[in-house]
Amino acid sequence: MEILYLLIPLSVLFAALIVSCAIWAVKNDQFENMDDAATRILSEPEPKAKPDNK
Repeated sequence: MEILYLLIPLSVLFAALIVSCAIWAVKNDQFENMDDAATRILSEPEPKAKPDNK
C-alpha cells in the first residue's frame, strides 16, 4: 500500500511530461506537412551510378 504513495506522484509527473512534450511538438510545427516525408522517396531521382575504374 505504501508503494502507491510513490507510484501515483510518479505517474502524474510522467503524464505531465508527456503532455508537455506533445504541446511543445505542436507549437514547434512538428506535425506540419506529415505527408511530405512519406512521398519524398517517390519523387527523388535515383542516384547516379559510380563509374568503374578499371
